[in-house]
Amino acid sequence: MTRYSFLHIVAAIILIFTSLRSGAVTPVPVHWHDEKSDTARIDSLLGEACAMESDDAQGRVGRIARMFIGVPYRGGTLEISPEGIVVNLDSMDCITFVETVAALALTADERRDSWQDFVHNLGKLRYRGGVPDGYASRLHYFSDWILDNSHRGNVTDVTGRMPDEPAYQVKTIDFMSRNRNLYPALSDDNEFQRLKNAEIGYRNHRFPYIKSGSFFRKGVSGALRDGDIVALVSRKGGLDVSHVGIIAVVDGEPHLLHASSRHGKVLIDPLPLAEYLKKSRDVLGIRIIRLKDR
Repeated sequence: MTRYSFLHIVAAIILIFTSLRSGAVTPVPVHWHDEKSDTARIDSLLGEACAMESDDAQGRVGRIARMFIGVPYRGGTLEISPEGIVVNLDSMDCITFVETVAALALTADERRDSWQDFVHNLGKLRYRGGVPDGYASRLHYFSDWILDNSHRGNVTDVTGRMPDEPAYQVKTIDFMSRNRNLYPALSDDNEFQRLKNAEIGYRNHRFPYIKSGSFFRKGVSGALRDGDIVALVSRKGGLDVSHVGIIAVVDGEPHLLHASSRHGKVLIDPLPLAEYLKKSRDVLGIRIIRLKDR
């Protein structure tokens, strides 16, 4: 073997090792709604978030979330081909709202203030293993989102720490594969099979939740923190969570700060969370998630 061949092989090994450590597989496209204004606004939001008087990511969540009040609701903003990291600050659904706020809080907790760092963290939250790799690698089910991000140290499920003993739901989560026609990307047989493979891990999935009726007991509502991520547990077959939002404590009462399809925008719901859950007949209760410090 020549010296040149040896050095070439060493360089290739170093490149592969570096790629594996960084989680890189192939270049991932970033889909912007308005790249120039979005990047400038992200840098500005991160500057504000880094300046907040808080020592942790969780403490910033509620205040960052309030910065988006009034942003219009729009569903389906992630459904862009080819699959890539979608950034849209001008319209949001419930999931993209929560992910955007969480990515900003985590980036600020790292004392980073550039849009590149935000996009990196958004991808880490949104995709399995933190690596975007096609439609099926996106964490479509919130139980999958919680479990995957918990394993990677991004979040903690604190449902079981609430004062009231949690109930447990056992459910097979397969709504998407059972309703393939609702998801255009699943017309691709390869992506459909990859999604079904991911769903296999959620057959008879058991997870804790706090029943809606528990919120009329002061101990439970008082244990919720401003900035907690809240997932509403669905009664629908094959579906674990029907809606997500963030807790905003108003005059001592927890309310849901969310991207609401009913109201058509991001807002602090006028109903206290206990009343909101009482009126939501298709909701069994909630799960409570908190960001972890970096």
